Amino acid sequence: MTTYANSTRRYLLGLGCERGTDWNDVRMLAERALQEVGIGSEQVLAVVSIDTRMDEPAILETATHFRLPARFFKAAALERETPRLMNPSEIVFAHVGCHGVAEAAALAAAGPDSELVLPKIKSSFATAAIARIV
Repeated sequence: MTTYANSTRRYLLGLGCERGTDWNDVRMLAERALQEVGIGSEQVLAVVSIDTRMDEPAILETATHFRLPARFFKAAALERETPRLMNPSEIVFAHVGCHGVAEAAALAAAGPDSELVLPKIKSSFATAAIARIV
């Protein structure tokens, strides 16, 4: 498991979306997530997601918009986070092989001692969640 550490950047923004989602939909959801936690993008280490979205323009453009690196995890790594998910989904598991993308990616990137500070929120075609390195 890879974790990212920095003294001022202690949050990971997990994103998931359907293929072909408009990047503005993902960006607006990410902005809503940051606002709900009360943080700015300067406190975020990376945008994280599942590796099957490694080439998804909406995820990549959102990371670029916030001037953040994008990191991706295999479904097996995300599946290991299932016991810590607030909103595991059998539907997501049937589609991508793990019980959650946004929550699981945020937790996986933040490490085993991290906490979910924003459980999954949704728009029509995207999800976002935020984890904090403890």
